[in-house]
Amino acid sequence: MEAHEKAAKQIGQNIREIRSAKHMHQCELAKMCNFEPSNLNRIEAGNTNPTLRSLVTIAEALGVTLSQLCKGL
Repeated sequence: MEAHEKAAKQIGQNIREIRSAKHMHQCELAKMCNFEPSNLNRIEAGNTNPTLRSLVTIAEALGVTLSQLCKGL
């Protein structure tokens, strides 16, 4: 697995953990971010390379910093 694939998996896991800790459903977060739920699902699964803009949008919707989404990289 390449470094960017590992990073995508870690970021996706972090997003999922933060969202779950806030008792938020994936569809709710997707709506807050103006994303298709399937797109957020791919991001959380680490199956896509999210843009910086997408990560900033997710961080703002979750009320966390971008560095919190990138924890463990």
